[in-house]
Amino acid sequence: ACKQRAAELKDERLYNQGHERPEGDFCPICSLPIPLPMENHSVFMSCCMKSICNGCSLATQKRGMFDCAFCRSSCPDDDADVLASMKARVTKKDPAAMTFLGQKHCYGKLGLQKDMRRAIELWTEAAELGSVGALYHLGISHRIGNGVEEDQAKAVEFYERAALEGHAQSRHRLGIYEGLKMNFNSALKHLMISANMGLKDSLELIQKLFIDGIATKEQYAQA
Repeated sequence: ACKQRAAELKDERLYNQGHERPEGDFCPICSLPIPLPMENHSVFMSCCMKSICNGCSLATQKRGMFDCAFCRSSCPDDDADVLASMKARVTKKDPAAMTFLGQKHCYGKLGLQKDMRRAIELWTEAAELGSVGALYHLGISHRIGNGVEEDQAKAVEFYERAALEGHAQSRHRLGIYEGLKMNFNSALKHLMISANMGLKDSLELIQKLFIDGIATKEQYAQA
């Protein structure tokens, strides 16, 4: 009975929290949420670790300003400058820089060799310092066994921690995970949350579940 109640409380917290996107998902210029996926609708500035929406970035350029729209720093000349800036911020324990540099090690960008071990180290420390994005990357790595042993339970744990902080893609992954286990009620709860946060992939999946007779018309309309 105690274990069941603990599970119920955990689910209640999981479904009732994390409905608002984190601060880093908002453009620091116009204060509006950046459409998802953010990488398609924003420019990441390595000088100040801010994501600036494409609209504000373009508006700044139209005014003849080609430096960072937020901190006004000169844009890096090349990958070497970006890398040097990232490493300096990592030394100062900047979680956003750690997450960013982890991605570059993961994919072998900025002149770096692909190094998943280093990526995991950076993401792990970044997550401990509060990076929601790092939690998501750790979840993916454990799900597919990239740089660590494949561990679905750990992947879900990382996704849950990120979802509680408002990470829409992590919430979407939880929906997929529950759907694969045929727990469609739980899956739809997650997908409804991420769809309402603006994630198109979640809306499309709810639409498919509606067509398949799993999601109700009301659920599809609410998404």
